[in-house]
Amino acid sequence: QVRLVESGGGLVQAGGSLRLSCAPSRSIFSINVMAWYRQAPGKQRELVARITSGGITNYADSVKGRFTISRDNATDTVYLQMNSLKPEDTAVYYCTVRPAWLNSDYWGQGTQVTVSS
Repeated sequence: QVRLVESGGGLVQAGGSLRLSCAPSRSIFSINVMAWYRQAPGKQRELVARITSGGITNYADSVKGRFTISRDNATDTVYLQMNSLKPEDTAVYYCTVRPAWLNSDYWGQGTQVTVSS
């Protein structure tokens, strides 16, 4: 069973930056899409950013220009660089990995990001 291990969350003041990382417990063959989701208290989970194996990225409108998703295919690691953080970015952030041969995603356990005003 593959586990996704996330790190980098924490408490930061508004305007600050954090970098999230997510790596699998073992190598995953032929990863297609890697993504970050978030869920704030009382709200639905939402897609924050995604990146394909070819490096094509998509972002939620609320984070465009502030967040950057990237991946290291050698280590199957996905990153989320978060700059100019706002209190409304406070949420639990989850990474997901979709192998090309699987019709579902692996999910991480989530990492808390708290932005104070």
